[in-house]
Formats: sequence, structure tokens, C-alpha cells
Amino acid sequence: MPIHASVKHPHDDAPDTADAFRRLVTLPDGPERDALRDRIVEAWLPMAERLAGRFRSRGESFEDLRQVAALGLVKAVDRYDPERGNAFESYAVPTITGEIKRHFRDHMWTLHVPRRVQELRNRVRFAGQDLSQTIPGRRPTVAEIAERADLSEEDVRVGLEALESFTALSLDAELPGSEDGYSLGDALGAPDPALDTVVDREAVKDRLAALPPRERAILYMRFFDDMTQSRIAEQLGISQMHVSRLITRCCDRVREQVLRDPGPGA
Repeated sequence: MPIHASVKHPHDDAPDTADAFRRLVTLPDGPERDALRDRIVEAWLPMAERLAGRFRSRGESFEDLRQVAALGLVKAVDRYDPERGNAFESYAVPTITGEIKRHFRDHMWTLHVPRRVQELRNRVRFAGQDLSQTIPGRRPTVAEIAERADLSEEDVRVGLEALESFTALSLDAELPGSEDGYSLGDALGAPDPALDTVVDREAVKDRLAALPPRERAILYMRFFDDMTQSRIAEQLGISQMHVSRLITRCCDRVREQVLRDPGPGA
């Protein structure tokens, strides 16, 4: 069955597939139906590609957009019911457009963003674009965007934050205004090893305080004054071997107490 152009459709190159669709619904599954379906899809592909072209500037390759639009067209052909009396084009356009928007929502966001936030982002973006044409020379304020988009200022702020969440910066990306190659990764913090020391000190504080004065003094001189065992022995009038045994015994005792009963500060 030939498919030809007709002036009945809004676009001059829109094919006249009304008869083809009416025949399609009467055919049983099989090669003849598949061939007719393929011809209908092929006839409407130029329209699908035009719809894909509207989304060229949103960060996705045009070839991928064409494939998504073609998938939407196939769905529209399979679901279209000519008995409803509506032209196929009026059904296919929102179906294809919805498929493309779903592709962006599900596959193009670097960060997972709830659908409501994505919708806020779109409303804020469109309102900002409209306002930028009427107030040149500056960016529209949150209040102005809220009024134009009929949103609360809080929702506008959420939408503005989502504008920055569509793509993510590489940690190797140079920071704006940096002239020495300083990257985002250089600005990130790292675990502070001193935090473990704080935890350990809090855990042993009460146990050290409970030690006999001489043993507590020996530990203080060794680990806080950084004195050698020989100097400690000379200062206390005991042997270095005795100092070594006392340090080992105290440390073992404190460690055992902490492991047995860490306490709230451990």
C-alpha cells in the first residue's frame, strides 16, 4: 500500500497514513502486518528526527536522541487507535517527546535527583530564560523567578541547586579562577590521623589517673617528655631494666582495661 504526502497534516512533508493505520488494525500478526508497520514507521521518521532536534543542546548526542525518538515513534505506531478519530500526529508528538524527556530523566543525570526536583529544575530554567530576555544585564532574582514560575522561593532555590546537579565536575577539573592548576581534588579533605589519637587518649585517661604516682610519673616522662629509659632510671634512682618492666606492665594493664571495658570515651 503506498504512503504519500497530504495537505491534511500540519507539516507539508507529513505522510498520509490514515488508510494504512485502518488496514493495520485489521491484519493478524504476521509478515504482511510487520511490513506495513515498518512502512508506517519509516514514513514518520522525519518527524521523529525533527522532535529529537529540539533537544540537541542538552548534552546528549544527536544520534542517541534520534534512536530514542525512533523508539517513541514505534511505541506510538503500536498504540495508536485510528477509531478514536484523532490524527496520528497529534498522538505521536507527545508520545515521542515524552520518551525523549524520560531518557533525559532516567539516563542523563549524573546524580540521582527525585522527579519532583527535576520538574522544579525545568520550571526554574524556563522562567529564568524568559526573564533574561526582559531584564538584560543581570540575572533574575529568586523572587522574580518564583513569581514567573508560580513557585515558592524555597522551591526556586531547590530548582537552582538542581541546575548544578545534571552533570558532575571531574576531581581533576581546574577550579575557576585558579592559575596554578589547583583542582577540585586538591580542595577535598582527608581523614585526620590525629582523630584516632584523640579517641585513644580519652579511652586511657581515667586508667592512667588510677595508676600509682610513681608509675604514672614514669609514663609521663617516657611518652610526654620523651625521656629515655636511662634518664628516667637515673632520675628515679632505679635500674633501666626496672624502668622497662614498669613501662611494659603499665601499658599492658591499661590496654587490658580499655579492651575489657572501653567506656563512653573509647
